[in-house]
Amino acid sequence: MNDKKIDFCYKYTFITEGKYKLKIIFKKLLKNTSYMFYNCTSLTSLNLSNFDTDNVKDMTGMFYKCSSLSSLNLSNFNTDNVNNMSLMFLECSSLNSLDLSNFNTNNVSNLSVIFYKLNKNCNVITLDKNLLKYLQNFK
Repeated sequence: MNDKKIDFCYKYTFITEGKYKLKIIFKKLLKNTSYMFYNCTSLTSLNLSNFDTDNVKDMTGMFYKCSSLSSLNLSNFNTDNVNNMSLMFLECSSLNSLDLSNFNTNNVSNLSVIFYKLNKNCNVITLDKNLLKYLQNFK
């Protein structure tokens, strides 16, 4: 891989297939991750366990149309300040499991279609009562 600056995967095409490690560095405090990985249809695995989401307020459509994504690690996501998670996992049709046990949606005002067209066999783990309600509607 060359040293070109990569904004997000939907703006960059990798020339060869294979595994890549990306290090995303933000110069400003991250407050909005909406549509960050939108339409990354070739993305199969993503580890965001070290992603600082402490100040994020909007996660709308963050993984929308990541249709090949089968592995997603969000184990350290802090969602205490998030107010919008609508469309977050929309059309993630290949996800096998989704651990949202650390998610707190007490301040979220919009969870609409968060799980729409998620893999029906996806094992979603959550203790959050708001997410449980949407999960029941999904299954």
